[in-house]
Amino acid sequence: MFIKQLSETLINQIAAGEVIERPASAAKELIENAIDAGATRIEVATAAGGKTLLRVIDNGCGMAPEDLELSIRRHCTSKLSETLFDIRSLGFRGEALPSIGSVAKLTITSRPTGATSGSEIAVVGGKVGSVRPAPSNPGTTVEVRDLFFATPARLKFLKTDKAETAAITEIVKRMAIAFPAIRFVLSGTDRSTLEFPSTGDDHLARIAQVLGADFRDNAIELDAEREGVALSGFAGLPTFNRGNSAHQYAFVNGRPVQDKQILSAIRGAYAETVPHGRYPVAVLSLKLDPALVDVNVHPAKSDVRFRDTQLVRGLIVGAIRQALQRDGDRAATTGAGGMLRAFRPGFSPQPSASWAAASSPSRPLAFPTPTVHGLAGTAPAYAAPSPSPLGFSEATQAAFSSLAEPAARTEPTARATAEVEALSSYPLGAARAQVHANYIVAQTQDGLVIVDQHAAHERLVYEQMRKALTGRRLPSQGLLIPEIIDLPEEDCDRLMSHAEGLEQLGLAIERFGPGAIAVRETPAMLGEMDAVKLVRDLADEIAEWDTADRLSVKLEHVAATMACHGSVRSGRQLRVEEMNALLRQMEQTPGSGQCNHGRPTYVELKLSDIERLFGRS
Repeated sequence: MFIKQLSETLINQIAAGEVIERPASAAKELIENAIDAGATRIEVATAAGGKTLLRVIDNGCGMAPEDLELSIRRHCTSKLSETLFDIRSLGFRGEALPSIGSVAKLTITSRPTGATSGSEIAVVGGKVGSVRPAPSNPGTTVEVRDLFFATPARLKFLKTDKAETAAITEIVKRMAIAFPAIRFVLSGTDRSTLEFPSTGDDHLARIAQVLGADFRDNAIELDAEREGVALSGFAGLPTFNRGNSAHQYAFVNGRPVQDKQILSAIRGAYAETVPHGRYPVAVLSLKLDPALVDVNVHPAKSDVRFRDTQLVRGLIVGAIRQALQRDGDRAATTGAGGMLRAFRPGFSPQPSASWAAASSPSRPLAFPTPTVHGLAGTAPAYAAPSPSPLGFSEATQAAFSSLAEPAARTEPTARATAEVEALSSYPLGAARAQVHANYIVAQTQDGLVIVDQHAAHERLVYEQMRKALTGRRLPSQGLLIPEIIDLPEEDCDRLMSHAEGLEQLGLAIERFGPGAIAVRETPAMLGEMDAVKLVRDLADEIAEWDTADRLSVKLEHVAATMACHGSVRSGRQLRVEEMNALLRQMEQTPGSGQCNHGRPTYVELKLSDIERLFGRS
């Protein structure tokens, strides 16, 4: 067996296996090149999910003929100096174009700014053609046809056209969020045209284009900085959540990334505020010195490594929690929309047979026929509605003229009226009624609020217990015989690096030889517990996320359970004073907008929504 030098084409095809995994990967690389070229308009066209056609057109700086020839050679780039510690562009490896050309039919047409004509070069399965003159607008057009035709085995691993189309759409959305000043157009025979007009410096407007208009009304702005790392962006309200994490976007120095450390920090920041199985919506942008982050981790450049991971995590968790405490205690606007839909006539997932029969189009709506006493004559007291626009004819209405108007209203005292008006100025208003012995109806200056009394009080008790858990070492119980746990040496090292924090939570551990951990104390709050399983879970979590949150999560779960059993139960009648006291305490408690399980504790309905419900606006 002899060592030999691989051909340039084979080298490029091997590199393509890492850089170009699917059509979306090629789209990402080409869009990054367009952005680095200073484009303000980028158009992407696809066919068959990008397998048969992927075209990217930009109005960037363009390339001269000599640059065009170098662009399809490996490790030729204009974006990198002599060091990897100051990367300020999206691309820098110089592998994308030659990798694409080695497995597809690649054509690049470009015209530099100020030039009178353009140039074109083609690469088919690794075979490079010569540069020739070609008509072109200022900028660059890259056309990729028959992706992976030179490596047909790769085609078998691609997903359906629909799935590949969706992946390209997601790439464009991430780029659009990162660069709001650029206009993006996505079109093709396999999709409907998607356009994101430029929003300039208005980042929230661009995010609303991508995530929907509801995000604008349910987002909290983030702006924090710590030790040279700046965090900006928007975090969604806990009640404004989704069924997966696809609506969490992270950017590092403008580069879209999918970093597990950042996703873990988002998860930790929303702990105990988002229901299990639901995910918050967030758009985070980190800016820091390029020397403090390594973007050369993987050829796809979607992973990064921070020099100080704990600093970044602490900044994200702290900023989001502070923002939620400051502005997060409000109901999501989508809750009012759901309430309006529920109030609309005929809204029922499973309508009853009687309602379905009464509201059937082939059968007129039936009205009851009550007996009205006191009318002269023996004619029926109730007549069927006439075709009159008002519902009753004048003759029919005259029969009711002698009746007194029904009244079930009590006249409030001047003092009570003044008290309601004063309390209505509070965010959650003045309590006016208790419905079904569980829901408090409160009146605000511009609408009404419906509060789930059990869920709300559960959250208040839980926050009091959480406050008791912080700021001091939690009580622990010593083990008569220390629990010795055998672990790999690297897991022991990880656990001991978090020993101080674990001891604050009542878990005292120490090293017991090179491959074992001795547990001497466990949190008293957890009672009798499986220390071996807890420590092994902590070791796995630290290895995966570099955090030891599992113990604190267990403690908070105990606190949540105790709060659930110690709160005001559903079915308990409350006096007005008690209801108002609950509302005032909710206003003063961070996180009171959600119960311990992440469900909303109240729903707000604006007066304009109520008027729209009755057709008055």
